[in-house]
Amino acid sequence: MTYRIADLRCREVINIRTGFRLGYVCDALFNIETGQLISLVVPGPFRFLGIFGRRDDYIVPWECVKRVGDDIILIDAPEDQHWDYDRKEKRRRFW
Repeated sequence: MTYRIADLRCREVINIRTGFRLGYVCDALFNIETGQLISLVVPGPFRFLGIFGRRDDYIVPWECVKRVGDDIILIDAPEDQHWDYDRKEKRRRFW
């Protein structure tokens, strides 16, 4: 089965272990040499009422993706994964 990036952008990402809704896919990271999809990028949540912009993006490695459905993408991230905001990094990572 093949997908375009535009098709993945319309899908919401949900962690099946915790039920946490990350948001909608906004971008994807690829390995140029092999052409493989490395990870999906989901924008971080809004800060104080959306006035101060967004927090850092979530980077979801392709290995965590378990199922791609018609309207959602289910991922299996570790239960001890902390979603704390890290000001030093540009993006949050699962690994």
